Amino acid sequence: MNALKYLNKFFFKYRFRFIVGILITVVAKVFALQIPQLIKESLNIVEDYSKDRVTDLEIVKSQLIINIMFIIGAALLSGFFTFLMRQTLIVMSRLIEFDLKNEIFQQYENLSLSFYKKNRTGDLMNRISEDVGKVRMYFGPAIMYTMNMLVLFIVAITKMAQIDIKLTLYTLLPLPVLSVSIYVLSGIINKRSNVVQQYLSKLTTFAQESFSGINVVKAYSIEGYTSAAFNDLANTSKDKNISLYKAQALFFPLMILLIGISNILVIYIGGMQYINGEIENIGIIAEFIIYVNMLTWPVAVVGWVTSIVQQAEVSQQRINEFLNEEPSIKNYVTEPTPIQGSIEFDNVSFTYEDTNITALKNISFKVDKGKTLAIMGKTGSGKSTIAALIARLYDADEGEIRIDQKAVKKLNLNSLRESIGFVTQDAFLFSDTIKDNIKIGKENATDEEVEKAAEAAYILHNIEQFSNKFDTLVGERGVTLSGGQKQRISIARALIADPEILIFDDCLSAVDTETEEIILRNLENATKGKTGIIISHRASSVKNADQIIVLEDGKMIESGTHDELINNNGYYQDIYNQQLEEKLTND
Repeated sequence: MNALKYLNKFFFKYRFRFIVGILITVVAKVFALQIPQLIKESLNIVEDYSKDRVTDLEIVKSQLIINIMFIIGAALLSGFFTFLMRQTLIVMSRLIEFDLKNEIFQQYENLSLSFYKKNRTGDLMNRISEDVGKVRMYFGPAIMYTMNMLVLFIVAITKMAQIDIKLTLYTLLPLPVLSVSIYVLSGIINKRSNVVQQYLSKLTTFAQESFSGINVVKAYSIEGYTSAAFNDLANTSKDKNISLYKAQALFFPLMILLIGISNILVIYIGGMQYINGEIENIGIIAEFIIYVNMLTWPVAVVGWVTSIVQQAEVSQQRINEFLNEEPSIKNYVTEPTPIQGSIEFDNVSFTYEDTNITALKNISFKVDKGKTLAIMGKTGSGKSTIAALIARLYDADEGEIRIDQKAVKKLNLNSLRESIGFVTQDAFLFSDTIKDNIKIGKENATDEEVEKAAEAAYILHNIEQFSNKFDTLVGERGVTLSGGQKQRISIARALIADPEILIFDDCLSAVDTETEEIILRNLENATKGKTGIIISHRASSVKNADQIIVLEDGKMIESGTHDELINNNGYYQDIYNQQLEEKLTND
């Protein structure tokens, strides 16, 4: 139960609902427990009249009608308070579920990129959905049925024992057997249910990947293979589900069997006691039968509730693993920090924790506010790592990164990231309209500002060709757009934010050289006075930068302006000449 201690704060937060729910439960069961006594009294009245017939028949009828009215009234009041009980306790569990999901989601947002490299998206989704759902069962049904059981046991068994202790003991004899049986059965159901959930996740993942990669499936004509693989997975999932339902099918028959045994014991032993004169009225037997039926479900629920608590314990333990995870990137400054835009790397080294690859080795450079730095190098040379370190998506292992002559750790993290417009090569768009994707950079942007940003990114003419223009839905991850269109919308998203620092990480790789030149001219005008970081494989993208650095295996091998590097007879000159030759050939 250690993992569940984390949830005590929610009990405290919703303590009023919790206490009221318990009180309503008691009231509901008090009314429900009046019914067996009223039925006993009614049968006793009939029995007494049939024996001596001294009492007037009309009086007997009136007494029976009054009792019937009381029974109906007690049942209605019990039902009404049971409804209120569910409204109080079950709604409380839904509110806690809402709070817990929000807390987990906020934690997910706070965690660093390194966390997401070590954990699968499907697992993260399961913990915020399936695991939270099992925890909710602990707050709702588990608490509600436990309170039900306690109130019924205390009141009903006390009354039964007061009437006849011997009959009470015989009556309750099968109930512990029922509770233990349900507990064992619940354990089996729980194990099989977990297997079913695992296969459900596998099915969902397989289908999601197949639909996301439908272009590859069709291009390689592997529809038959993927269909057969899905069919095998679905058949295995079906078998696991059938196995689960076979176990679940035993639940109610087992409960009905043991209820029947209890009723038989009440009728037989109670009947013999009545014949022997140990019980005065036949109504007592009826009262006991009703008590037995009222107690059976709560007793059966003991095993089920135990299983719920066990599942909640495991689920909360899984949730706590992430809630207790400390973000590797922490915000050490609470007050907002104004950012001007100068950047300096001083002997910076960085190694990725998950792969143990050293991406940067003693990198040093300086970019003044309003100037542009271009970074070139082969794949894996460390270009994107520099961009990530500037935005403090990671912290350097050695050396120091300074923004405006201040160490990045001494800047407010939110202020830093709000001052940066970051456009990555793998442009990510949300399943929303083009306008809303651009407005992520500035939520309150006007339509005019959105169009201006789109024009600067040279995507406006494409958008205007769409039937719904800026209201066009881009589909999941922008699937309805080309790679170049997605990149240009991402550029528009960065430009509309009007940040002090703009980072373009190979974000023109999917456009042709002619379009690239137009975009670069537009960006030159749109980014005047702003600090720019341009990462590219193309010399044409970086030639106008104020400073160019070339990386290889995490080390800086060249640095200077375009003209200086052209005369350096190094990597940059080779790439420039090669790309120039290719362009002349294509022209």
